[in-house]
Amino acid sequence: MNEHTPQRTARRIRMVRRATTATAAAGLALTAFAPTTASAAPRPDVVQQRLDALVQEDGMPAALATVKGRDGRSRTYTAGVGDLATKAKVPVDGQIRAGSNTKAFTAVVVLQLVAEGKVGLDANVDTYLPGLLRGDGIDGRNITVRQLLQHTSGLPEYMEAPALTDFTTIQYRYFEPRELLDGALAQKAMFPAGTDWAYSNTNYLVAGLLIQKVTGRPYGEEVTKRVIDRIGLRHTYVPATGETALREPHPHGYLRTGPDAPLVDYTAMDSSMAWAAGAVVSTNTDLNTFYSALLAGRLLPAAQLAQMRTTVPAELLGPGVRYGLGIQSRPLTCGGLVWGHGGTSVSYRTRGGVTEDGRAVSIAVTTIPDAPTGKRLTDAVDTALCR
Repeated sequence: MNEHTPQRTARRIRMVRRATTATAAAGLALTAFAPTTASAAPRPDVVQQRLDALVQEDGMPAALATVKGRDGRSRTYTAGVGDLATKAKVPVDGQIRAGSNTKAFTAVVVLQLVAEGKVGLDANVDTYLPGLLRGDGIDGRNITVRQLLQHTSGLPEYMEAPALTDFTTIQYRYFEPRELLDGALAQKAMFPAGTDWAYSNTNYLVAGLLIQKVTGRPYGEEVTKRVIDRIGLRHTYVPATGETALREPHPHGYLRTGPDAPLVDYTAMDSSMAWAAGAVVSTNTDLNTFYSALLAGRLLPAAQLAQMRTTVPAELLGPGVRYGLGIQSRPLTCGGLVWGHGGTSVSYRTRGGVTEDGRAVSIAVTTIPDAPTGKRLTDAVDTALCR
């Protein structure tokens, strides 16, 4: 027999209401955490999208990248194929010819010698290499070490010499640095030293010769000891004399000889034509490590790092770009600057750098892009840092 007194009935109503409220709340909580159809799908990765576009829309054989976030964690990306002949996959973080990123390595060694009191940044080149620079409007007595590193020397571009006009004929040819320099000295100076800015690989040929003269050791050995080994770049090296193949897994690099011409496999090459201006082989991850260590003060004393980061306008490299001593700064769309260099070899191009708060990116493609594609490559760096 059930007895329903007014008190018991009221108590039962309150219990039902509490249970109903608790059940509804639980349902709302579960709904909040349960994935909907839209949120269950992974959000597109903007870096991967940019790499895919470089391959699918711009015709790059391959693109690969390493991005380090504010939390210090790195992520690697690939797109395209590593070998057009075999359709092999792109090796993750594969080795590439780092091109003019080499200039930052070279500048670090020179600035270390400045810190050691062995080189004067504002001393003239003749102090260390007497009589080397003579030509039409060229005089090493009027060109300083600083002007070499900052591209304000007016030295003409050795890459414009007749011997280097057709890369297909010199893929395996060895060049002495002095032979390359002679090709520059046969030309007229671009402007009197210190009066303007113009990018010239010749400056870094001379810087490499200066390193050898002051240290008494080969350029490659000094870079290895003072930079590569010092910060543990395990996949970076200066090729030895006569070395033409890349040492570790890598995507093939290709030379574009004309708009409608087939790409030429230019992976193997004698990199002596680039030497202290562009011979270094590296990976995207190692380049991020290098520039991060550089800006963190692990390679240079504070005074020399400050000199390196003292810049002049270099708008020819892009809007807002400024050039220091072997390093450049570029404004980001999200504010601040990215510091690095970038590089172009005969068959690879890299773009990237690091920010003051520790973000880093390096992106490589496996042929030299045309101007619009080159801009999209630079924009991809901005996207990776500002996403």
